[in-house]
Amino acid sequence: MPELPEVEVVRRGLAPRTVGRLIESVEVLDPRILRRQSGGADRLRGALVGTRMTAVVRRGKFLWWRLADETDQDTGEALMAHLGMSGQLRVRDAEALAAPGASEAPGPSELAPSEGPAPDPLRHRRLTLHLDDGSALDMIDQRIFGGIWASPLAPAADGALAGLGSPDALLPDDAARIARDLLDPAADLPAIARTIRSRRAGVKSLLLAQDLVSGIGNIYADEALWEARTRYDTPGAALTQRRALAILRAAGAVMERALAVGGTSFDALYVNVEGRSGSNHTDVYARHGMPCNRCGATIVREKFMGRSSHFCPVCQRKR
Repeated sequence: MPELPEVEVVRRGLAPRTVGRLIESVEVLDPRILRRQSGGADRLRGALVGTRMTAVVRRGKFLWWRLADETDQDTGEALMAHLGMSGQLRVRDAEALAAPGASEAPGPSELAPSEGPAPDPLRHRRLTLHLDDGSALDMIDQRIFGGIWASPLAPAADGALAGLGSPDALLPDDAARIARDLLDPAADLPAIARTIRSRRAGVKSLLLAQDLVSGIGNIYADEALWEARTRYDTPGAALTQRRALAILRAAGAVMERALAVGGTSFDALYVNVEGRSGSNHTDVYARHGMPCNRCGATIVREKFMGRSSHFCPVCQRKR
């Protein structure tokens, strides 16, 4: 599942390709991608067609575009997108769209005899926004756990910028309960650390709680806890303020490093807006049975709250 660095890579790729563009039409190929949209496809088209995207913003794993009407006034709504487990946002330029068969999988005659069917990047296309420069923004989602929908805007409770890329403090209603993330300059790390220390749940489950700190998923929780030498099931209440802050800073650092290499990819489901995958280098995640990069002990994988947790039994001893 794409986590904060992967969604931020997508946001940065979308900004130069979509900001300033007018939405001319909305093509819905699978209405399941609109399950969060009250009123369905007609309501979405009414909110989008003829509007201009003025900013693309991210908070945690949520993306949204700010919209302006024909007079360049804010419409009071945002176009939200969540990638879920397998969602992709891909941009096709006008030249690619004009190419013969641009939206179709290659037929048998186009393949070498020894090759199997070539993967079709548009096979799981669920929705397309057609833009005024002739390009198209595709929502592709194999498992359809993601979605796209319009949400009204309201001021953020703390009055700070709503997220990375935001022009002001206006936040979509559907993102109001999502906490700030560790790459957000407005995130209050000492306050987050104090909240972690007030709870008895395992620290990994607290890192995954999107109403406490957003954007962290299974990969970066494991990586941050390894870097901070803390076991996943250590109760939040057992941490000192210093240790809780160290974990948060480690999480921010591992996500910054992942962002620098285009995100983390362990399968073909996460790609950037141009269809390129990220890196798959990790220190502990998915390395069970392999030596710890720090001490050489064998990395262990255990189940925790229905997820796999990877850790070093020597560097991250239970206390």
